[in-house]
Amino acid sequence: MKKIKFLSLSLVTALFFTSCSSDDSPAGAVNEDEVITTLTATLTGGGQVIILKSQDLDGAEGPLAPVVTVSGNLMANTTYTGNLDLLNEAASPAESITEEILEEAGDHQFFFTVSNSLGAFGYSLPNDENGNPVGVNFTFTTGATAGTGTLAIILRHQPNKSAAGVATGNIANAGGETDIQVSFPITVQ
Repeated sequence: MKKIKFLSLSLVTALFFTSCSSDDSPAGAVNEDEVITTLTATLTGGGQVIILKSQDLDGAEGPLAPVVTVSGNLMANTTYTGNLDLLNEAASPAESITEEILEEAGDHQFFFTVSNSLGAFGYSLPNDENGNPVGVNFTFTTGATAGTGTLAIILRHQPNKSAAGVATGNIANAGGETDIQVSFPITVQ
């Protein structure tokens, strides 16, 4: 029994030291995952400004559900320019995660989906160092048909940007890890 306890303690200690080791980055700094508490998408077009916001101040693992709001309805046959702002409001003062994403643009890409054929997305500048989209800025063009549906915004960390369709926004072959995924209820009128 003592031998099992000793082996278990040795394994836990080895795992601890392995997980705390530094990488090859300058000064041994470890690039920690971003904490994203707030995602705001601002859509401007057709004389309107529509704000889509998701805020989860106790974090993704906390007991409270995110608060998701949409400030108005979208108009049919309209092209909206969009931009995203991501924050870590658990820090004081709040930290801009958008800046981190742009600094590490090659490791990040936003993907957009909309249900019920309510519109289509396109990427806008800036791109990463290889000319691939990041998605902090985008366009959303609503279709001719009015209706309700869901607009989803997904941020992938380390996607395969050279995989088929990824550069045009197809998430199917992207791989990587999802940093944040939010669905907004939308109405096109």
